[in-house]
Amino acid sequence: MEKINIGKIVNAAGIKGEVKIYNYSGSKERYQEGKSVFVENAEHKIEKARYNKDIIFLKLSGIDDRNRAEASKGKNIYINESDLADLPEGEYYIRDMIGLKVVCGKGNILGRLSGVIQNSSQDLYEVEMPDGKKFLIPAVEEFILNIDMEKKQINVKLIEGLIT
Repeated sequence: MEKINIGKIVNAAGIKGEVKIYNYSGSKERYQEGKSVFVENAEHKIEKARYNKDIIFLKLSGIDDRNRAEASKGKNIYINESDLADLPEGEYYIRDMIGLKVVCGKGNILGRLSGVIQNSSQDLYEVEMPDGKKFLIPAVEEFILNIDMEKKQINVKLIEGLIT
């Protein structure tokens, strides 16, 4: 079973073994008391979860003091693939979209989706062209016409100047 990276321990918090998490998953509700996560390859039960805005603090089983929490700094947090939530129709996990063909117009292949940047007001799809050059497309309805997982392609509408 594949493990999915959902976050990273970025620091210790307090003296009782809490860790501060940088969340990759987009959903802090994924970190609920009673559920299990993996810190690298070691499974830990979430004993306590608390949130301060977008920051997540976890108390994990087996990490019972500040020294163990600090030793976990920089380690990735994973869940089993089977623990992924079902998405609403028309929404996809990024990992499932990477590698899709990006086509424009009547099937002109522009390249393949090589990444998604999520740190702006909207996602940006990174497309790698056959010559290795890359360009970004805002992931909004004006540019992304549809995502067809069966055909493994993303249909886009380009504007002048988008590809340089």
